[in-house]
Amino acid sequence: MSKLVIVGTVAFDAIETPFGKTDKILGGAATYIGLSASHFDVDATLVSVVGGDFPETYLNLLSDKNLDTSGIEVVKDGKTFFWSGRYHNDMNSRDTLATELNTLADFNPVVPKNYTDADVVMLGNLHPLVQASVLDQMTVKPKLVILDTMNFWMDCALDDLLNVIKRIDVITINDEEARQLTGEYALVAAAKKIHKMGPKYVVIKKGEHGALLFNDDNVFFAPALPLEEVFDPTGAGDTFAGGFAGYLAQTNNISFENMKNAVIYGSTLASFCVEKFGTERMQHVSKNDVEKRLLQFKALTQFDIKLT
Repeated sequence: MSKLVIVGTVAFDAIETPFGKTDKILGGAATYIGLSASHFDVDATLVSVVGGDFPETYLNLLSDKNLDTSGIEVVKDGKTFFWSGRYHNDMNSRDTLATELNTLADFNPVVPKNYTDADVVMLGNLHPLVQASVLDQMTVKPKLVILDTMNFWMDCALDDLLNVIKRIDVITINDEEARQLTGEYALVAAAKKIHKMGPKYVVIKKGEHGALLFNDDNVFFAPALPLEEVFDPTGAGDTFAGGFAGYLAQTNNISFENMKNAVIYGSTLASFCVEKFGTERMQHVSKNDVEKRLLQFKALTQFDIKLT
């Protein structure tokens, strides 16, 4: 069984959308990535930090999904990272109402010793120096390193970000971030510039408009599944990344053709995430649910046409 290291936040979120609002609920990039990756036959560990205020029931929830939590540091006298946000009516833009770093401010990730030889490393959205420190702890070069980042790090830690980008195989960012990182408006041109920075594969997420996969001159596009109800887009990108990483770790095949399948799996799992607030929907997705939705994806994209 392949080993997968997931580094990122395990956190509290408070979310407001046009459909309602929540108090503090379970969130964080590593949480979404882990819940998504748990749908695959992989040995996955979460590397993160929480405070003494983090309920043991949440840690048990992750463990019950066969996720190793030994890499989650618990700072007994500290508080867990907290984010609060309000989404606009279009659900594509949001305002951050509060960000409390708490224990994350002094986070030094420690990869459990039995995972320092992991096959796949998924670097969730964190400071680039934290992401780099995880790679420094790997005793064997991973077969695949995937990195997610955001425009905040481009604004305040660009040099550190560029240094860690040189060390990875796949980057997953959204279209706005790809344009900011490269100065290119056309996403094909942006992907080519990012290739030159180091990554062999570039995944550009376009929210409700799907995702693009680039590898040299090869391009693949996967639409987002049209949904009747979208309650909360929080964590959808992380859920996509978890499905993408989990599938590649399980299949142990990092060819472009197989990455197409990984993109479809990631998009499928992300389509569940947005149906409830926070991680609520992802906690209850069954294998049968995933298989049914994969068939929907296939029907959505498959066609037969005769060329004249």
